[in-house]
Amino acid sequence: MAVTDEPRTTGVGRLLTGVAWAVLLVALWLWGREATEVPLAVTPATGDVAAAGRPPVHALPPAREPLAPARPRSLAIGSLGVSAPVEERGLNPEGAVDPPPYDRPGAVGWYRGGPPPGSRGAAVLVGHVDTRRAPAVFHGLGTIRRGESIAVGRADGSTAEFTVEDVTVVPKDRFDAARVYGPHERGRAELRLITCGGDYDRARHAYSANVVVSAYLTGVRPEAPEHTGVRA
Repeated sequence: MAVTDEPRTTGVGRLLTGVAWAVLLVALWLWGREATEVPLAVTPATGDVAAAGRPPVHALPPAREPLAPARPRSLAIGSLGVSAPVEERGLNPEGAVDPPPYDRPGAVGWYRGGPPPGSRGAAVLVGHVDTRRAPAVFHGLGTIRRGESIAVGRADGSTAEFTVEDVTVVPKDRFDAARVYGPHERGRAELRLITCGGDYDRARHAYSANVVVSAYLTGVRPEAPEHTGVRA
């Protein structure tokens, strides 16, 4: 793939970047361990654990060079029938990533402390799997397949297109934040979609695992100006 070298930074800049990344990993590790869901009144959704490790059915496309940063506005996953608004989210009082509230189960949260989707690095989007009454936005996330497409509408008017390369179910008691949230390949624009999965523990009111979908940037429409200093 064709990617440009990352711009050089000063020693202070590298230190600040390293500190910010460390804070992000700690926050996401907390979210992975502590995020809870409310199960459906009839049958709790657990995610499709069989999605992990599915063999690829065809070669994946090459990665596209990252775009200039721009805030995400919407998320579309055609294979799942998902078309959702994306909200900026920070950390809750406990220091974990704060997903959209339960009264907006169809919304997706972007962790604004990390990179926006389409720019260099791994952007993180989180969403609920269900509520007491109905499935939520990421109810079917575990069924997505390697090679399928994810589209993120951005504030600059472009739509960043990602290709799924991996779907895993990560037990919360063995949650490795660096492995889950760290870039899979240096220099790429990557995307993580995260929700709860596994078994539902009614005593703790929490799921036992997280469904993690990893994707990378393979296209954009329409073509957006690149490396122009567009601010997120």
